[in-house]
Amino acid sequence: MNSAVKNIIFWVVMAVTALLIWAVVKSSTGEHVRDLTLTEFTTEVNKDNIRDVTVVGPDVTGTFKKDNSHFRTTIAVNLPDTYKSLLDKGVNVTIKDNSGSSWMTWLANGLPMILILGLWIFIMRQMQSGGNKALSFGKSRARLLSSQQKKVTFKDVAGVEEAKEELGEIIEFLREPQKFQKLGGRIPKGVLLVGPPGTGKTMLARAIAGEANVPFFSISGSDFVEMFVGVGASRVRDLFEQGKKNAPCIVFIDEIDAVGRHRGAGLGGGHDEREQTLNQLLVEMDGFESNEGVILIAATNRPDVLDPALLRPGRFDRRVVVPRPDVGGREAILKVHTKKIPLAEDVDLPVLARGTPGFSGADLANLVNEGALLAARQNRKTVTMMDFETSKDKVLMGPERKSMILSDTEKKNTAYHEAGHALVASNIPEADPLHKVTIIPRGWALGLTQQLPLDDKHTYTREFLETSLAVLMGGRVAEELFLHHMTTGAGNDIERATAIARDMVCEYGMSNLGPMAFGKHQQEIFLGRDIATQRDFSEDTAIKIDQEVKVFVTAGYERAKNILTTHRECLIRIAEALLEREVLDAAEVKLLIEDKPLPEFIRTKPLPPQPETVQVLKPQPSAPSGGMPPRERTQPA
Repeated sequence: MNSAVKNIIFWVVMAVTALLIWAVVKSSTGEHVRDLTLTEFTTEVNKDNIRDVTVVGPDVTGTFKKDNSHFRTTIAVNLPDTYKSLLDKGVNVTIKDNSGSSWMTWLANGLPMILILGLWIFIMRQMQSGGNKALSFGKSRARLLSSQQKKVTFKDVAGVEEAKEELGEIIEFLREPQKFQKLGGRIPKGVLLVGPPGTGKTMLARAIAGEANVPFFSISGSDFVEMFVGVGASRVRDLFEQGKKNAPCIVFIDEIDAVGRHRGAGLGGGHDEREQTLNQLLVEMDGFESNEGVILIAATNRPDVLDPALLRPGRFDRRVVVPRPDVGGREAILKVHTKKIPLAEDVDLPVLARGTPGFSGADLANLVNEGALLAARQNRKTVTMMDFETSKDKVLMGPERKSMILSDTEKKNTAYHEAGHALVASNIPEADPLHKVTIIPRGWALGLTQQLPLDDKHTYTREFLETSLAVLMGGRVAEELFLHHMTTGAGNDIERATAIARDMVCEYGMSNLGPMAFGKHQQEIFLGRDIATQRDFSEDTAIKIDQEVKVFVTAGYERAKNILTTHRECLIRIAEALLEREVLDAAEVKLLIEDKPLPEFIRTKPLPPQPETVQVLKPQPSAPSGGMPPRERTQPA
């Protein structure tokens, strides 16, 4: 609890206590006072029952002779005969000035309001001086990076060399502007960092702050818009005012898509607070007033939903793509994350980098962290290669579901299903090499078959996609041929195969319908995803599309069926080995296909492949139209 909150609580308690004391004192002093009318007062005077009176203007108080009780009444100042009767009876009469009395009366009656008003002013000033800033909600929430904070430099960022080069030029301009200005160049007004989640966009911004010797303001896109109308635009104005006062400086807005989405696309339509904030941001970046020396850097992983006016030259002059790292970049990232981790002698970072195609910087950081945690749980002083391999399985497939008990029938069905995937993948040269097959439940799957690409892939041939269809169909075919039944375990395989085949027909132009695209995706910008596919073709074309999709899927099914029929004995050996060992790597599957004996089985639990043969599952890079094979080439049972 901070000091401001403690002060508020203290003064609230004091005010309540004062009010209670005032109420008690007031009630205690007035409980024995009798109110008299003028007639009753005259009667008591005639009976000689009044001992003394005190006159304060028209108010009269006094005591009775009989029981010494108190009374009060009001006598108009134009009734002097009453006071003469008091003097004739020998009553002690005291007359006081009523100016002080009226002041005290007013003070007593107004004390509660004074206390409440003072308490409210005190609380507001405390909140204003503290971190809450209740009365300054229109001020910018940007945080200025202080020199005492730990700095991140470009040495701490790896795997994005092109982006570092682009941003390094911005820093050089801030340091030596005359070098560029003498040739007529001007400093860029804005830089937009674009890339998938986890690739290091925010880390790059922190490195810019560490490298540039200029003020660095950071704020999130969600910090602009709140419940009050007009707050977002006010905060944008205040942000750039701060920037002008500290120019040259850098302003970083993280997740700018929170306020920069396409205008006029909301489901509610019309003008809203978010659009007002965006309009103010557009004016501040490139309006009538110049903001020389204020460089705006923003980051987003959804550039497709940003307003076109925000992306034009003069506002965001540069777009820096921060992609997933390649092999060299992954190795450099692993070196950064393992710098403070004691590694065993068998750890080979180049092998680990080759085995993680498609991993982002965040994925690699998570992998290293999981490996270190695993080694710590086993009370080891160094992290081994096996720890990293085990952590890869956990990151990609989820932890083992050891508590899940499968019946012998389900276990046998899973073994033949995964053996079908593995055998088909091993007998097609165009397929990605087999990496591992397991019937240990992980995540949502009862079993998994992993394939590992030899290198990073960015485009896919028709032959590769047809091979993927055959591999996906291998599990269902194995169930039909060897167990003579169908199960729901192939549902995900069939769904993925159908999606790939439909993309081959409708988006990639790989069917007999020719190089044509069918169907237009309708997007709602504020939802951020496709909500429907508009049919821009006839019913006759729709029938032909369905036929072509069926041709591709059926061809993959028949191809898998031919392979499994030809190699029946191989599949039985793989399935029985899976039932015995639960995990087989690529080398063991190859020995079973060649009908050679396996090494002695001494493991008590599944181990990952050895470092020299292990390669991790490849998360596929996202395709331009979203129709590529899934991120994990993993076939769930």
